[in-house]
Amino acid sequence: MVIKSAYLHIPFCRRRCFYCDFPITVLGDKGGDSYSNWQKEYVDFICQEIEITSGYQKYSLDTVFFGGGTPSLLAIEGLKQIFEVLNKYLGINKNAEISLEIDPATFDLSKLKSYQKLGINRVSLGVQSFQNNLLEKCGRTHCQQNIYESVEWIHQAGFNNWSLDLISGLPHQTFEDWLDSLDKAIELEPKHLSCYDLVLEPTTVFGKKYHAGDNPLPPDDVTAQMYKVASEKLRQAGYSHYEISNYAQDGYQSIHNQVYWHNQPYYGFGMGAASYYNNQRFTRPRTRKEYFAWLENLKQHQGKLDVPHLSKTDQLLETLMLGLRLKEGVNLEFIGDKFGENIQADILKCLSNFLKNNLVKYDHQTHRLCLNDPEGFLYSNTVLSTLFSELKLD
Repeated sequence: MVIKSAYLHIPFCRRRCFYCDFPITVLGDKGGDSYSNWQKEYVDFICQEIEITSGYQKYSLDTVFFGGGTPSLLAIEGLKQIFEVLNKYLGINKNAEISLEIDPATFDLSKLKSYQKLGINRVSLGVQSFQNNLLEKCGRTHCQQNIYESVEWIHQAGFNNWSLDLISGLPHQTFEDWLDSLDKAIELEPKHLSCYDLVLEPTTVFGKKYHAGDNPLPPDDVTAQMYKVASEKLRQAGYSHYEISNYAQDGYQSIHNQVYWHNQPYYGFGMGAASYYNNQRFTRPRTRKEYFAWLENLKQHQGKLDVPHLSKTDQLLETLMLGLRLKEGVNLEFIGDKFGENIQADILKCLSNFLKNNLVKYDHQTHRLCLNDPEGFLYSNTVLSTLFSELKLD
């Protein structure tokens, strides 16, 4: 089994953003300035999990991704300890892509240089919006000035490979606001951009306060236009729309995230993190207390998990669901080799209406099936729900 990627969940945040449904630990507005006991305890546990899991490893890692939460709130000492354990038990290849999510106003130039010394060579800046009023309404702790200060430090530190995140469809966000954020992001020239549409998760502040399609949320036709104009403007600016929500200059697509979209195995470590290997997909508990208890149980069973294996139907549907997020789509010849040659005809029959309406396209020479950009991407949920309801192997 070849596992070449690892995701590490760093849950610390100063406070919870109003759209956020991720497993986090709130440190307070001044949190992250020192290596607290909370941080030390969590780092110790995540390092124990890496050691216990390492029995599966046969190859060094090609990608490492620190997500959150706000990983830039973790003290350098904590990151250093995690790196030492990763190298000891899993190994990190010399040319590995090592990414860290960072938020404006949670780091400075000195901290960025410390990241580089550890081996981090890619950072993802959580901007979300360039409008101060929208940032405040989202519960963010930074402002526009912090964004520009952060980008200047990124350049001074010499990070060539860096990404920037934006969110569309925010409460009170106008189409003009979105255009302005896109223009400002393009001016900063990140190598990679992620543009996410707001999702109203029921447990979040926004999910409890707002209903889809109602004011002050932008109506559906406006959010659709936001998506289309982002694709158009970013492609004109030299970015490839290589995945539903992601854009990159040539050579700067996220290597780590492509592991997910190609449905390849990967490790996950920490609260709420997901893993996929041995044809098993599982997610850890989302709270610190439950995660620590889960890890103690894992230690007692010497790293062995009682997790069901995915059925053939689940494997097929996950391969389609993840692969169709990519501009290149999926190779039906490869899928036929793995799941049976008749499945190719079944998939094309299932999607016949989408093919007729040019939302999905299929190349008979390359055997590539993909969603059209941007219209097909907008209907991706409908396409996938059709596949999930009609395809069965077991």
